[in-house]
Amino acid sequence: MALLFVSTPARLPVWQQMFDAAGLRMIAGEAAVTDPAEVTAIACWIPPADLTRYPNLRVVLSVGAGVDHLPPLPEGVALVRTLAPGIEAMVRDWVVMATLMLHRDMPTYLQQAREGLWQSQPVRLASSRRVGIMGMGRIGGLVATSLSALGFEVAGLSRSGRDGAVPVYPTARLDEFLARTDLLVCLLPLTAETRGILGRQAFAALPRGAGLVHAGRGQHLDPAALRDALDEGQLSGAMLDVTDPEPLPPDHWMWRHPRLVITPHVAAQTDAAEGAQHAIAVMHALQSGAALPGRVDVALGY
Repeated sequence: MALLFVSTPARLPVWQQMFDAAGLRMIAGEAAVTDPAEVTAIACWIPPADLTRYPNLRVVLSVGAGVDHLPPLPEGVALVRTLAPGIEAMVRDWVVMATLMLHRDMPTYLQQAREGLWQSQPVRLASSRRVGIMGMGRIGGLVATSLSALGFEVAGLSRSGRDGAVPVYPTARLDEFLARTDLLVCLLPLTAETRGILGRQAFAALPRGAGLVHAGRGQHLDPAALRDALDEGQLSGAMLDVTDPEPLPPDHWMWRHPRLVITPHVAAQTDAAEGAQHAIAVMHALQSGAALPGRVDVALGY
């Protein structure tokens, strides 16, 4: 029984040390595989092209929290996402930062700085702004609690519509949710249902001058609709950590739009030690027949 590590080389020394200490076998890269039959788990972001090479493969472990980028797996192979508290905290930090930047008009001030323009914008209380969070999973709940503590009026959107720390709208009331949202946060997984959800119809349903904070997936967003909404003033600004494609080409218009700030998919990066610790827990569960921590058994929801 061994885990095949196909991930960022910088993480390898930490993983190797922790696997050795746990008495577990880890193989670093496909080139090091001498007996494919001993591989029972693969840790990766993008899995090897030919998984049939590994006849005893039982688990594919995404080294991040996301799994919607992965292709269908062979029958009998479980899909597991990494559970690492650091991921949730990092995304929370980025979203709070981005929300505050839009709330305090930082895209405008950044453009003014490039022009050497000293000009103040109206300053509003957080309590006067309504934040709407699309996707109320673990990260969405953490973001909601944090922004509520800063004084924002926060609501969420989810399939169930069950209230938690903040009111939550069901997806059937999407337009109502958008109409009460001044600062829209997207934390959705990518599904057939959510692909393209950030488009003309959604932007038109927001109050004029709303802001967009996007840390979901690039394919949620219609770039042409975003450009029009920004140019027409329907959106006052946007903060994006994800794009389609990634990396975004250097000559893409989004890099240069004065109301748009982009970061290169850095809202979170899995801490090497936390990732290895979770992978070890998965291997122990495989050995004992226990439930796999982080297993994804159903279609992704929000």
